[in-house]
Amino acid sequence: MGRLTTHILDTARGGPAAGVEIRLFALGDMRRMLAHATTNADGRSEKPLLENEAMQTGSYELEFDVGEYFANSGAAVADPAFLDTVVIRFSLRDDEDYHVPLLVSPWSYSTYRGS
Repeated sequence: MGRLTTHILDTARGGPAAGVEIRLFALGDMRRMLAHATTNADGRSEKPLLENEAMQTGSYELEFDVGEYFANSGAAVADPAFLDTVVIRFSLRDDEDYHVPLLVSPWSYSTYRGS
């Protein structure tokens, strides 16, 4: 069985983004929240968002509350902030490991499938 992990790097400050709220949703007939986490000092959740039997082949969304993070970080942001909640929609297989990092600044973001 696989597992799903994530982390967030603040590219404007050059380090991990601590204290970001993350939500994971399964997509299908209905959108269901499966996990909620807050990033630690290393910008990671304390445990995988999905693993073992909870890991199912399908489509998912990760939500990252970066607007609140940047507002609380003292970063110079526009009012209203350009980015609020970043949503990443992706698909996975239950027998593989997935790492979905978020690289973010107050004005842009990117992601990729990590290992």
